[in-house]
Amino acid sequence: MSIVTNPFIASGKIPAELFCDRKDESKRLIQSLTNGANVVLMSPRRVGKTQLIYHCFDKPEIKDHYITIFVDILRTSSFQEFTYEFGKAVFNTLATKGQKMQKLAIATMKSLMGNITIDPATMLPTFGLAIGNIQNPAYSLEEIFRTLELAGKKCIVAIDEFQQITNYPEKNIEAILRTHIQELSNSVFIFAGSERQLLEEMFLESSRPFYNSADIQSIDIIAEEKYSEFVQYHFNKNDKKIANDTISHVYHLFEGNTYYNQKTFREAFAQTAQGETCSLETVDNSINLMIKEADHLYSEKLSRLSLPQKELLYAIANEGRAQKITSGAFIRKHQLSSTSSVQQAIKKLLALGLVSTSSSEYFIADQLMYLWLRK
Repeated sequence: MSIVTNPFIASGKIPAELFCDRKDESKRLIQSLTNGANVVLMSPRRVGKTQLIYHCFDKPEIKDHYITIFVDILRTSSFQEFTYEFGKAVFNTLATKGQKMQKLAIATMKSLMGNITIDPATMLPTFGLAIGNIQNPAYSLEEIFRTLELAGKKCIVAIDEFQQITNYPEKNIEAILRTHIQELSNSVFIFAGSERQLLEEMFLESSRPFYNSADIQSIDIIAEEKYSEFVQYHFNKNDKKIANDTISHVYHLFEGNTYYNQKTFREAFAQTAQGETCSLETVDNSINLMIKEADHLYSEKLSRLSLPQKELLYAIANEGRAQKITSGAFIRKHQLSSTSSVQQAIKKLLALGLVSTSSSEYFIADQLMYLWLRK
């Protein structure tokens, strides 16, 4: 028997043949980058923003002409950590580009090169520095940008969850980065993020350093019709069937969230034998399994919340889309303690990313967590 590759990939790099749609978004992003423009790429979490970047990096227009560097700063909380992650990404990328690039990185990133080792498997130098070894982040950052400038080939640098820099205790990071970036002659940047309001403030307010310094591109969920065609194609290709209504059920349950759609259909595809039809019960079982597997994670998150924060989280989950959460009617309906308590609780829930807000509505940011809370 031949082994069937599951076509629904939820994490890691997605091969071009298993990438769903995004043709217009890819064309626009590539066009901006190859014409020398920095780009702000905004999207809700887990709808494929990062995968779109990797997908475009693999296109010949970019792959054949640029050095591409990707750095995720979501878990950073200081200028020092940012410099560490940025330096590691630049060094590790250049280390794979031949001895000339390796020597350049070692020669220019001197303050970061104290712990270089050779990986015995690849025989490439590895970035062995610890965060605590970075004593002067501003100086190290200068070296990193100088390395990019001297790379000898145009660079595209994608910084994922860029809005995270607004949470650093240091208050001048935007100005520092803007100064370095505008001095580069051979690099363009993708500032990607999932917090639309913060990114818009950073790039559209005239008082901010990054004002009008990049094209603004926004990606939304994949259209239901396109995603349904994608699911149908891969089920049919592998001698399996699935009804449009079943696909639509999952799509709307997760509000088009690509990550959870892919996870659901990955499990449902595995549970459907060749020659059989994937039923609604099969996909519901897949979703229930996902909820069960996430139980410990979500329970741990709730254990860190105060009682007023938990009560408000459940109230928002019960509403689905909650409005006027500080009103007397909302407070009485959900037996909350007071307006001031709700105000304090929502600030914390928003800061933790457990709740999002749009058009004066509040909702659970993670669709799977929403289903878990409802259960």
